Amino acid sequence: MKYLIKLLTQKKQKISCAESCTGGLLSATISSISGASKIFDLGLITYSNHVKIRVLKVNRNIIRKYGAVSHECCLAMVNNLSKISKSNINISITGIAGPKGGTKQKPIGLVYIGVKKGNKIQINRYLFKNKKRSSIQKATVKKALDLIFSIIK
Repeated sequence: MKYLIKLLTQKKQKISCAESCTGGLLSATISSISGASKIFDLGLITYSNHVKIRVLKVNRNIIRKYGAVSHECCLAMVNNLSKISKSNINISITGIAGPKGGTKQKPIGLVYIGVKKGNKIQINRYLFKNKKRSSIQKATVKKALDLIFSIIK
């Protein structure tokens, strides 16, 4: 984490997050390191659909048609976060951490992570098999950090 802060500081880049199923764990992980204030701009926990719509301006029809845990919702979250934050790098996370809420189509452990840097957008789909809530959240944060590193190098 210290390396991430050092790297982003050197590149004079800021990062912002919009998190759902991780409940702010990514933001907390980044901001727990001394010097994070130089690179960390904004962390939103947009847990409910209502807040995704009201604060992040996700079109309610996206959530109705595809659900909050979808490629489409994750894309809207990261795009709209970038408008709010003006950060160089924006991350969105939406998923089902369990232990309840999964279906056959969208099982527990299904997570979408969106990363936007400039005009480059990447939405990744993951299925974490470990059914424990905290394990899914931690694995999601690890993947998000890996994506951040890959996009800034």
